Amino acid sequence: MTGIRLTAPAPGWAIDADVVVVGSGVAGLTTALRCAAAGLATVVVTKARLDDGSTRWAQGGIAAALGEGDTPEQHLADTLVAGAGLCDESAVRTLVTEGPDAVRRLIKTGAHFDTTDTGDIALTREGGHHRRRIAHAGGDATGAEISRALVEAVRSAALHTVENALVLDLLTDAEGRTAGVTLHVMGEGQHDGVGAVHAPAVVLATGGMGQVFSATTNPPVSTGDGVALALRAGAEVSDLEFVQFHPTVLFLGADSEGQQPLVSEAVRGEGAHLVDASGTRFMVGQHELAELAPRDIVAKAITRQMQLHGTEHMYLDARHFGAEMWEQRFPTILAACRAHGIDPITEPIPVAPAAHYASGGIRTDLRGRTTVPGLYACGEVACTGVHGANRLASNSLLEGLVFAERIAADIVEDRPRATEAAAPVAKAATLVADRDTERDTEPARSPLLAPEARTTIQRIMTRGAGVLRSAASLVTAADDLEALHNSAAADAWATGPKRAEPGVEAWEATNLLLVSRVLVAAARQREETRGCHWREDRPERDDETWRRHLVVRLTPDRRLVLSRTESEAFPPVQPAGAPDCAAATTTHPTPEEP
Repeated sequence: MTGIRLTAPAPGWAIDADVVVVGSGVAGLTTALRCAAAGLATVVVTKARLDDGSTRWAQGGIAAALGEGDTPEQHLADTLVAGAGLCDESAVRTLVTEGPDAVRRLIKTGAHFDTTDTGDIALTREGGHHRRRIAHAGGDATGAEISRALVEAVRSAALHTVENALVLDLLTDAEGRTAGVTLHVMGEGQHDGVGAVHAPAVVLATGGMGQVFSATTNPPVSTGDGVALALRAGAEVSDLEFVQFHPTVLFLGADSEGQQPLVSEAVRGEGAHLVDASGTRFMVGQHELAELAPRDIVAKAITRQMQLHGTEHMYLDARHFGAEMWEQRFPTILAACRAHGIDPITEPIPVAPAAHYASGGIRTDLRGRTTVPGLYACGEVACTGVHGANRLASNSLLEGLVFAERIAADIVEDRPRATEAAAPVAKAATLVADRDTERDTEPARSPLLAPEARTTIQRIMTRGAGVLRSAASLVTAADDLEALHNSAAADAWATGPKRAEPGVEAWEATNLLLVSRVLVAAARQREETRGCHWREDRPERDDETWRRHLVVRLTPDRRLVLSRTESEAFPPVQPAGAPDCAAATTTHPTPEEP
């Protein structure tokens, strides 16, 4: 354990439970439903409303070998190719073999997928898939339907939920085991302000960290809170340099920031073409699947064309679909385009890559266990090894389903109930009030950033660690992020307006800075181009040196330690601090403090 905590008031209220699930997407709610069904007292904590996470924004669908002639082996092969040599094959095999039944259980929970005239599940193709295996709902509203079904199931089961709550830090007992979380509830309600949920099992399903970049498909709540919490708690994270940029995001202008409308890969799956301003298709001849190549390849091709032509976007042409297909198959995308003055029925859609999905995250085993006893991670916040260096389209919802069920089974089988668990250590959630004592215990405190630092971080990351990266751009980004940190550390001892006060926006900015520094540190170390990590100064893939994972942890004195694994396989998950927990060949302590 690092002992590092966010600066926050002491909890003013507490809830006792057997398990607390943080996040209300497909991963979090599936875990919670399975735990509750097994009789465990389960609390769901979510940052906004129950249906406001990233799951509801998923358009394309969920991938599984459900169609005639398709097999888990074929799904596995496509996933391994997309992952560019860094997938954990055992994790992928678990995903593709358990996936079809997990989807069927989701249907039994109440999710309604689109069907054919014969009543079978309608399937489409997306990038990297050699078969039609993407199940969808409402045409292009799959995530919204899955979210609806799971939220209704949670409410029907009367699970204890705490909405509009930002998780702060992990609570531990005297032996370093998980004992719950601290959280801040925004606004009025049953709970308000900073409180705690005491539980011997904590499941982080907090989603992604797309808000570290200026333009992203992620909702505003995706500020890397779960990864930041895990790092402060001493857990290992891995492969954070592999951020997938979705190739086709509706271009709203060079200065547009925040969440951008996604144009699903399923549009290309149904036959849309990527073209330049003259209408020339540029993916033909670049890959056997043309527009349906894996996302990293398509994003790079679009970026190269933008550089070649000196433009800020390319076009997605689906005028040949006709009005009926657009209205029935892609009503959400059609409405979003028209809301921004584009009619895809009569004109090509301007598109450009934007940050979409974090393939890396908190390192887990096949049961979702992290290197901190009692702490689990699931969904985009986790790194199970399924995605490798680049996620295969529509594998994310499936990963959330499959590993959520595995986590719930492990908690039910092996973890103690709340009544049997040790009490959390009091100091884990308190802020020392005395200023002199606070300075003496400074390593246990993370300097807060002012809320306006969020935009600064996003611009630094977009310039230096976006689709195009180089040694020079990453050094500049690292230096700029360090300057932000140093400024926050100095301001922490100031009085008056310079001192950032505890609050949601300051905590989010602080989390964004931590995960940004880890991402940049890993990207600097990985001196090759692989998957969605593109180094202009190292354009080739180097399997001999870099078919390895980077594992990162935070030390109690706030140093980042980067370790490289001995092979493409992950080492076993061991408690943090165990001698063989990293199984790495080289350790690279950095001078920066996140």
